[in-house]
Amino acid sequence: MIGLEEENAAPPPPAAHAPRLAARIFAADGVLASVLKLEHRPQQEKMARAVATAMRDDAPLLFEAGTGVGKSLAYLLPGIIHATDQSRQLIVSTHTIALQEQVEQSDLPLCRRVLAAAPELEPYAKFKSAVLRGKGNYLCPTRLAAALRDKHELFATPEHSELQRLAAWAETSPEGLRSELSPAPAPEVWELVSADSAGCSRKHCDGAKCFYQRARARLRGAQVVIVNHALLFTLLGAGAGGAAGARGVLFADDFVVLDEAHTVPEVATEHFGLRLSSYGADRLLKHIYNPKTKRGLLAKLGDAADRLLVADALEAARQFFAAVDERLLTKQDVVRVREAGLVEPWLDEPLEALQRALKKRADQLEDGRERDELQEQAGKVGAWKSGLRQFLTLADPEAMVYWAERTGRRQTIVTLRTAPIDVAPLLREALLRRKTAVVFTSATLTAGGEMGAFQQRVGAEGARTAVEASPFDYERNLRIFVATDVPPPTAQGARLALEVLTDHIDYCTQRTAGGSLVLFTSYADMRAIAAALEPGYAAAGRPFFLQGADVSRTELTRRLRAAGNGVLFGTDSFWTGIDVPGDALAQVIITRLPFEMPNHPVLEARADWIRAQGGDAFAELTLPDALVKFRQGAGRLIRTATDRGVLTILDSRIVQKPYGKRFLDCLPKAGHTRMTRADRPEKFSPFM
Repeated sequence: MIGLEEENAAPPPPAAHAPRLAARIFAADGVLASVLKLEHRPQQEKMARAVATAMRDDAPLLFEAGTGVGKSLAYLLPGIIHATDQSRQLIVSTHTIALQEQVEQSDLPLCRRVLAAAPELEPYAKFKSAVLRGKGNYLCPTRLAAALRDKHELFATPEHSELQRLAAWAETSPEGLRSELSPAPAPEVWELVSADSAGCSRKHCDGAKCFYQRARARLRGAQVVIVNHALLFTLLGAGAGGAAGARGVLFADDFVVLDEAHTVPEVATEHFGLRLSSYGADRLLKHIYNPKTKRGLLAKLGDAADRLLVADALEAARQFFAAVDERLLTKQDVVRVREAGLVEPWLDEPLEALQRALKKRADQLEDGRERDELQEQAGKVGAWKSGLRQFLTLADPEAMVYWAERTGRRQTIVTLRTAPIDVAPLLREALLRRKTAVVFTSATLTAGGEMGAFQQRVGAEGARTAVEASPFDYERNLRIFVATDVPPPTAQGARLALEVLTDHIDYCTQRTAGGSLVLFTSYADMRAIAAALEPGYAAAGRPFFLQGADVSRTELTRRLRAAGNGVLFGTDSFWTGIDVPGDALAQVIITRLPFEMPNHPVLEARADWIRAQGGDAFAELTLPDALVKFRQGAGRLIRTATDRGVLTILDSRIVQKPYGKRFLDCLPKAGHTRMTRADRPEKFSPFM
């Protein structure tokens, strides 16, 4: 009996070498310092050891690593070693495209060099990596061939040339990614040839030829998978991930690092709710059949009665969203919905009838691509019907907030939204109860030196935490100026406040030799000040860049980096994630403390929820969020050990209000110089 038990005993778990090897790599005399001659950073070593231990223990870890710690290597190298040893996958999720590209194109090649530099580490240098992208980014050759074959049923004649362009491009494209195409493909054409369909699957596609199936194969064989937060939480919100009780978050047995983790609560909130728009309904139904062009799936696969059902649903959708617009959005662009029965459920019966018809048509077809696509569309119609019912009945008012808004460039799209009031239980279930390591890291997880607020927001109370400050010499390389004469942003003093802001921004940017990033909390203020100052910048030959002029954040950042002495005005998205080292960014100007307006439905609902529990919404929600965003904005300035620059704060509340000290305490150095327009010439002294 003893022998039988020994014979059937489970094999011992693989050895976990990451803690030991991380110590060897990051020590003062380790591989990074002695072999590759990289500067030893004690903070980086501590982080790498903590990350390796968390991965070994399959435990959550919240680690704040100040700018310059080198957190990417501190989580990647232990992660690669652990993934290789355990035959598991490391999922690295980032918020910005810039960091995703840095990990893929810079950090991972450096990791390979490090691992190849010592015999003990060399086997790990053979790791494979892949980027996880949404299916809609890939061309599907199977669907392209079908579209070319059925083009007369699917497209008008002018679009045939677009199909031919896609076919020619597909012959030489390395990855079949939409981003490779310039100009971008027409949306209505791409929708019918992309991999985002049941028609693109291992059952229907040649795995050696289909771009998406090849990408999936690379993912399955990769030790490191890079994804962005938006896609990660879209997938998790849609039910992706392992079975309940199984180890792993996105794939079986994986473990996860969430970089730029300060954005996780916001991104998860955005993707753990409903989004039902007039545009989305129109696209969905016209993909099935467009009565005007007489094209779509049912042009070939349905009959006149089926196509009439689509026309009925389109008309019902038009009436439904027009009623929402008239009932709620005539005076405001965003309105919270607190009562059920917002409008009559005119779409319910048309969608129900269309769903039945699509299922019936699918059942009449033999097993194959067309049957799968009809079933998929039936599922999407059913999901729309279910989502509308949830919204109109306010299915879960204790846990969710409901609102309507106008969206789109011209504010003509009517959208119904829901979001969790408290995202922590969802994050706890999706990330922290998966029996695997989940590392949250960012330069700004604490507010006023405390991580409690962030822990509560992500459901990580009780998790291991650590903070390592930046190694940069801020005392020598950073100067902080605070303007004390800017009136507070009240309605009564709005005009004077704008005049004083404009004057300070003009003075400080003109007297700073390098580039300046001016951060706003209001689009209206930004546009008004830009209109006043742009002619002066042009006359001085100073490159000027303004957010919102049909140029992406990535491109505006690139232009500021290239200009050397440019001035960039930006709002919300520019407070975090952009990286412009050197004199190209010699000054960051913060025009206002970044308090969120409390009138958005999600913030309003969260404030109500906190007050209902006897809490203080300002102290527990508004202030902690503003402190983190303020730290992020200030952190745009010093990006390398040799950088130096000026942080100019134009909000007098930072020295006049009791909470102002919390903001000053967030800054990386103590001490600042106060100034007014009168004494500015003597006080304001940027580096020359």
